[in-house]
Amino acid sequence: MQQRQLGSDGPMVGAVGLGCMSFAGAYGPADRAESLAVLNRALELGVTHLDTAIIYGNGLSEEIIGSFIKDHPGRFTIATKAGIRTQPTRHFDNKPGYLREALEGSLKRLGVDHVELFYLHRRDQEVPIEDAMETLVRFKEEGKIGGIGLSEVAPSTLERACAVHPVMAVQNEYSLWTRLPELGLIQACKRLGVAFVPFSPVGRGIFSDVPVDPSSFGQSDFRKTNPRFMEPNYAANAAHIDRFRAFARARGWSVPSLAIAWTLHRGDHLVPIPGTRTVKHLEQDAAAADIRLTAEDMAEIDRILPVGFAHGARYSEAQGIGPESYC
Repeated sequence: MQQRQLGSDGPMVGAVGLGCMSFAGAYGPADRAESLAVLNRALELGVTHLDTAIIYGNGLSEEIIGSFIKDHPGRFTIATKAGIRTQPTRHFDNKPGYLREALEGSLKRLGVDHVELFYLHRRDQEVPIEDAMETLVRFKEEGKIGGIGLSEVAPSTLERACAVHPVMAVQNEYSLWTRLPELGLIQACKRLGVAFVPFSPVGRGIFSDVPVDPSSFGQSDFRKTNPRFMEPNYAANAAHIDRFRAFARARGWSVPSLAIAWTLHRGDHLVPIPGTRTVKHLEQDAAAADIRLTAEDMAEIDRILPVGFAHGARYSEAQGIGPESYC
């Protein structure tokens, strides 16, 4: 697989990474054995960047990864995240004590003494980003993390953070139906030497070969209360995706492969991290690295899915990103 660098001086990784939220059942029941099979196939395909977080199953995703990498040391570049707490209610916490406790817990579950990349999962409005960065810099100086990451931040926050210390990566949602990062964030990352890591590049499964059926979502499925998968929004979105699906089929590509390839063509500093619970979907995701899109292909995709086509907010109020919403 083609390689891309995380930041200006970070590790080289496969151009397509693997998001591991679904290992913990965020999109319905997950099978541990299948998750381990996905990790094994990822190694074979050159998918070397794994992304996880404490909040994914309250550490379950990290535990699954840890159980695999103990027999495959040094084969993956691992990123994890902290900053979202669920007790007593969902809130963001960037205080030094919590971040240290969270990092130590992640290292224990992963079975490692450091991770290559550690993100603030969300920014805590009560803690200035400069103060949060100082905490992360200390972790780096202690050798517990290789690089600092920020997730779901605005360009202005990235600028402030980089004034304290270089940032290795920014991870925000970005796909053909979520294009907010084009309003300055992707550009700022490029200028500052920061990798941009799109999560949900296949739109939480909307960009699939077979249309998803929201009525089949189980109670634990993250999408069940997501506005874009609820009517009347879903019907409008599905009609657009059908046209994109026809274009992909005509070109001989799977729909998720094409959706991810589109993100790869938005800049050489982008490293998308599609998530999956199955080997089949992982293989489709990885195949995106081999797709070469022409200028005409990109223009046709923009015609089929113009900026702003998606109906509905990308999160429900309960799933919101807090102070970093921007326009």
